[in-house]
Amino acid sequence: MAEHFYDGQIRKYLVQLLRLFSNFSYATGDGTKTQVPVLYGDLTRQVSSILRDNSENKIPSAPRMALYITGLEMDRDRTSDSSYVNKRHVRERAPDGAGGYTDQAGKQYTVERLMPTPYKLTVNVDIWSTNADMKLQIMEQILMLFNPSLDIQTTDNYLDWTSLTTVMMDSVNFSSRSIPVGIDSDIDVAQMTFSTPIYISPPAKVKRLGVVTNIVTSIFDGDGYYDFEQMLQGTNLFTVAGATAPYIDGDEQNEVVDTGEFPNDGDGVLTPRTQKTRTVTPVVNNPIQERVLILNGKIQLLDNGLPSTTTWPTYFELLPGNYRAGLSIMYLRRPDITGLVAGRITINSLDETKLVIDWDKDTLPSNDTIQGPARNANQYSSIDFIIDPLRYDPQSDTSKAGVRLLLLGAIGSTTNTDGADAWKNTDNSDFVAGANDIIEYDGTNWYIVFDASADKLIYNDVVITTLYTTNLNTGVQYYWDGDQWLLSVDGEYAKGDWTINLDG
Repeated sequence: MAEHFYDGQIRKYLVQLLRLFSNFSYATGDGTKTQVPVLYGDLTRQVSSILRDNSENKIPSAPRMALYITGLEMDRDRTSDSSYVNKRHVRERAPDGAGGYTDQAGKQYTVERLMPTPYKLTVNVDIWSTNADMKLQIMEQILMLFNPSLDIQTTDNYLDWTSLTTVMMDSVNFSSRSIPVGIDSDIDVAQMTFSTPIYISPPAKVKRLGVVTNIVTSIFDGDGYYDFEQMLQGTNLFTVAGATAPYIDGDEQNEVVDTGEFPNDGDGVLTPRTQKTRTVTPVVNNPIQERVLILNGKIQLLDNGLPSTTTWPTYFELLPGNYRAGLSIMYLRRPDITGLVAGRITINSLDETKLVIDWDKDTLPSNDTIQGPARNANQYSSIDFIIDPLRYDPQSDTSKAGVRLLLLGAIGSTTNTDGADAWKNTDNSDFVAGANDIIEYDGTNWYIVFDASADKLIYNDVVITTLYTTNLNTGVQYYWDGDQWLLSVDGEYAKGDWTINLDG
């Protein structure tokens, strides 16, 4: 059974909504202003009785407003990948002990935020009034603000990615009912309906970051003595007293060797031992030292260059730790990328020889900037679509000013007397581009912003050999290796260029 968890998230939204309607006032004929109180709850007959102190001789007071929930349903149009994990690194400043902070770095944390669940919250706001002027004053102050919505913030924690939301006015019922029912001195109730998209977030995982300050290496054997034989002979990895140890090529099992002098058992005295028999076994290959193939988010072990039939559950039995689906991590090292690329792995339930990996986008290489004639500057490092120009309609809704496309094939030719009409510029001139080019539309003409056929790729007077960009349509990152576009982290990884942390 899951542990109890309650963060009062819906309550926070209600508190902010109550504050939103808490500062309106009503002015009488002599100019006296009265602030309109706001309470939570439907103003039913029972609530009205409480407001009258349970007395039929006391008239309910007005003006007054009441806010209450009328609907809460999942917003499936805003649902996203429920397995997505967003990581943020936080570094505090060290406290000075007097309530302030120093200029030194303090505690460091990694906050892993899980994808929240979207809901639509609907509330009603009832406005009590005793006359038409009172109602109109209150309603006009509210209606003026919603054109058609207002933004609210539930918290000032910048790590809370659900703190901002919008309150939208859906409908207004000028006179919904009057209360109390059955008496002459009734109070008119106007009703306004509001909706706001909210998120319900699971708890975040907060981890302390540690810094390696020293490394301790043991150079003693199991008895507490310096292993001279191992250090001197290098490859002859064995122990005394018939212990089992790995061997290197050339060793034979149960070989009688001249051991020379060895430490006596625990007394610290070196005594001669002329001969000892050692039992040796073959070296077991480090399971981490295998080649792997990564392709389209799938990972498979390789055997002599071909996909291996070894399943990942079998492989994980050789590794320390326990496999946890969606939490175990694979790390990659590439010569063209600074730092390690990481992603969380899950065994493919349909084919256990393959892993499915969800890349941590914070560890992927940074995209390169490619300037263009019309594209927003903050999108210079991305493309919108990868298209086949023979199957793509440049007149479609996707072809707006600033759109950027990666071509799978060529457009036109310099030898054509009259190119395709769909790709002509506004002045009826032909547009020519090659396969693997990146093109951009400025609303009038098409331009090549990346020429894949160029002998040297020069940007800002710098010759580049690789180029990274992300397809906004799919969220997948690609890189140019000088000859073709490839997925940024796909390919074969040699021994030592990857490892797995099962415990995550």
